[in-house]
Amino acid sequence: QVQLVESGGGLVQPGGSLRLSCVASGFTFSRYAMRWYRQAPGKERELVAAISSAGDSKDYADSVKGRLTISRDNAKNTVYLQMNSLKPEDTAVYFCNAVRITENYWGQGTQVTVSS
Repeated sequence: QVQLVESGGGLVQPGGSLRLSCVASGFTFSRYAMRWYRQAPGKERELVAAISSAGDSKDYADSVKGRLTISRDNAKNTVYLQMNSLKPEDTAVYFCNAVRITENYWGQGTQVTVSS
């Protein structure tokens, strides 16, 4: 049974930090590229960060470059999203996504709220 379980979301003040985690099970994690998406109320889901299966290639949306960092630990079947200098516009539900050729798995999401 494939599972992606996100955690680490919460309420944080502007300028603060959070670290999201996504633990995978039920598939060979090290063979999959991993992505973090987010979806704010009334908006489409958007890709914010991606990392290759080996972790040697990363890509970010322009709106988060320099503030968010994606990483992975294939020994722990986990992908992370370190979020620094958070802004109110970062408020959204954050989803992790595993992709390999035609296979595509999603987690249930974790809420991040940036507010004073």
